[in-house]
Amino acid sequence: MQATEKQSKSKKQPHFPKGHLIAASALTVSLSLVFALFPSEQAGATKHTVQALELNIESQAPADETLTVAPSQLQSIVKAPIGAQWQEFTVRSGDNLSLIFQRAGLSDKDVYEVINNKAAAASLKRIHPGQVLGFQLDPNGKLDQLRYVTSPLTHELYRRTESGFSDQVVEKQPDVITAFRKAEIKSSLFLAGQEAGMEPSLIMELANIFGWDVDFALDIREGDSFSLVYQERFLDGEKLDNGAILAAEFTNQGKTFKAVRYTNENGDSHFFTPEGDSMRKEFLRSPLDFARISSHFNLKRKHPVLHSIRAHKGTDYAASTGTPIRATGDGKVIHASRKGGYGNAVILQHGQTYRTLYAHLSKFAKGVRAGSRVRQGQVIGYVGSTGLATGPHLHYEFYVNGAVRNPVTVALPKANAIARAELPRFHAQTATALAALENFQRSSQVAQLDN
Repeated sequence: MQATEKQSKSKKQPHFPKGHLIAASALTVSLSLVFALFPSEQAGATKHTVQALELNIESQAPADETLTVAPSQLQSIVKAPIGAQWQEFTVRSGDNLSLIFQRAGLSDKDVYEVINNKAAAASLKRIHPGQVLGFQLDPNGKLDQLRYVTSPLTHELYRRTESGFSDQVVEKQPDVITAFRKAEIKSSLFLAGQEAGMEPSLIMELANIFGWDVDFALDIREGDSFSLVYQERFLDGEKLDNGAILAAEFTNQGKTFKAVRYTNENGDSHFFTPEGDSMRKEFLRSPLDFARISSHFNLKRKHPVLHSIRAHKGTDYAASTGTPIRATGDGKVIHASRKGGYGNAVILQHGQTYRTLYAHLSKFAKGVRAGSRVRQGQVIGYVGSTGLATGPHLHYEFYVNGAVRNPVTVALPKANAIARAELPRFHAQTATALAALENFQRSSQVAQLDN
């Protein structure tokens, strides 16, 4: 009997003084008012649920009696805010805004309300497959926010306001680290870069830095080497892409070139020697990337088609049909059509002194025609075998004051160096990158000796 009484007592509901319950009721009302008047920062996207504490209070109970409340009734007075969920839809081929809004359970009226914002109208008409649109609805199923992800680092956010949808560009800041790479060339720059763990775009950027001094088709030798300091960008622990090369060194046939990135007061970035001379020349050494020299400059060469002695006034670069051809310098197109044995040819005039010719093209690049202007590095055509050609290749000629010169050995004019007054700023900005490159090279040499 005593054991039964003990069990019965253990199952009794907890008792609370009436004063405590009255205070709890007052707290419920107060918190309800607080959440009503001061919504959280996500008020537009969050539903708040206020739940009153249900109390079993008998009106006839004496004032000094303890009231009974079941444990199941001791719930939170106010539930935590429930964030409205984002629905995300990837743009498919053939999609338009109306179709995507329909998949989100919205109508053309919602589309109209969003694109009534001029920024949204201009931006959202450019959506393309693979991009992501996110929708956030309010508790009534009405569109509250639209998120248009334009890149891993940026998205456009359109929020409903009393006067329509507002617009905002949200940018994430990636984590940037300094990375190093070094390699010795055995056969080609591209293969050496790959073995060093470099992406093709980083290899090409390295080649472009030294492309005015080194012809990567002709000059590369086994034993050449390079090292570089560059940036890598990460977001949430995952690598996004490579940032800029900060400093680099390239040794070619025993001659070493060193370059460092400098950004001037106008925000323009270029590469210079540590002394402040521009790495950039008025002309690129080669009009093709990593092509092969198939025939050198030779004024007494026997022509392979005509079988007669005929001066070869340029350099032939063997490459597959369709390989892009770059203008080696800024200039004006003075010829872009058929030209006898040259086949499809482009001739560029570079000021009063220089002229370049590109022959045997399969086709011309869009917009390249007589009278148009081109920039150094711009694609002007594509490798072919038109005219007197035994196979696909580019024939390239270089003229100085009307006289033909060997494009492989001709001295190229340099661009402007850092102005004397700007040198202190230049040295202050580039000192860290150059020191990082030297420290990396030194530590690599020590590691090699230890092994």
